[in-house]
Amino acid sequence: MPTLITNIKELLQIREGSVSRVSGAEMKTLPTLKNAFLLIDDGLIKDFGKMENLYEIRVNEVIDAKGKMVLPTWCDSHTHIVYAGNREGEFVDRVNGLTYEEIAAKGGGILNSAKKLQQTSEDDLYKQSAKRLDEVIKLGTGAVEIKSGYGLTLDAELKMLRVIKKLSENFPITIKATFLGAHAFPSEFNNNKEGYVDLITHTMLPKIAAENLAEFIDVFCEKGYFSVAQTEKIIVAAKTYGLIPKIHVNQFNSIGGIQISVKYNALSVDHLEVMTTEDIESLKNRTTMPVALPSCSYFLGIPYAPAREMIDSGLPLALATDYNPGSTPSGNMNFVVSTACIKMKMTPEEAINAATINAAYAMNVSETHGSITKGKKANLILTKEIPSYGFLPYAFGSNLIDSVFINGKQIKN
Repeated sequence: MPTLITNIKELLQIREGSVSRVSGAEMKTLPTLKNAFLLIDDGLIKDFGKMENLYEIRVNEVIDAKGKMVLPTWCDSHTHIVYAGNREGEFVDRVNGLTYEEIAAKGGGILNSAKKLQQTSEDDLYKQSAKRLDEVIKLGTGAVEIKSGYGLTLDAELKMLRVIKKLSENFPITIKATFLGAHAFPSEFNNNKEGYVDLITHTMLPKIAAENLAEFIDVFCEKGYFSVAQTEKIIVAAKTYGLIPKIHVNQFNSIGGIQISVKYNALSVDHLEVMTTEDIESLKNRTTMPVALPSCSYFLGIPYAPAREMIDSGLPLALATDYNPGSTPSGNMNFVVSTACIKMKMTPEEAINAATINAAYAMNVSETHGSITKGKKANLILTKEIPSYGFLPYAFGSNLIDSVFINGKQIKN
């Protein structure tokens, strides 16, 4: 039987199914409906409208949302939720003055996480990751992309991807898997970096494709990590197996990663803390979605992606958490939306658009997620009583979620 939510103070992000993303000035508009109802049936959004137009219908449950708002759940298109242990010691090192690069140079960073993960059983890794996933669902995330990349050996990368697959089978939210074997060079390949690229392209990719463990390919294209030429080689190899590029670029330097990503029609380019005029021009009139990760900038104390410049130049923009143990130990999309407004000067409308409809596009789930659209999944956030949707980013330290709906099923906080 259906579920009916009534007396919704404001229903946010109402879209026609033909709208898969918004760009530039369009991002300043957030379509809403005040004093609304929403009907859920068979896990999907069946209907919605103004309360004055509510018709008689038999339902299993009526939820009175008086004073509360309803919006689509957040889509988090960039995470590393599957990892072992933590890196709190490196956090203290940074507080004491070491840089991200200095910590990595002394064996910390990604290689630290890789060592821990290689020593962790698949069952233990699953349990640690499931706990994090359960937390982010309760924080309003209804679709999530999860990357490998803390394995850096064939067996460990496969272990991560199998954990992601198991999470997808056991949790109700949509989970997309990304192979990020090109996250860093293992220490044994320090003097043979092309050898590791060959291991990825000739050994890892065929095995991952054979087990159907990933939909996307990612590469950390950055000075000290993977060059533009190495990134291109990996992308080309991955595309022969049907993997879609979603590439880490421009976190610390602009080295041409955006241009090579766009050349191969990457679904998204992520980080973008350092952007040149050429980079922005390269993204115009393209299908590639720029993705900003403000929590990473907050935690590391590095520049924020120039959201105003990108949006004002006509680009779309999505927001994601970058949830990982080293640079963003948080999967809280509510904080991401607030930080985008506070530090990147995005309007509440732009930030909500970036965290819902554009974020859904950035992980290839636009047909089912990201907006209040008839026929899409009933993945919804029911807020507590709030004065306006601008209050969501304003009250950055408050939990303003009353409950979350995943496939129409209410999950109370």
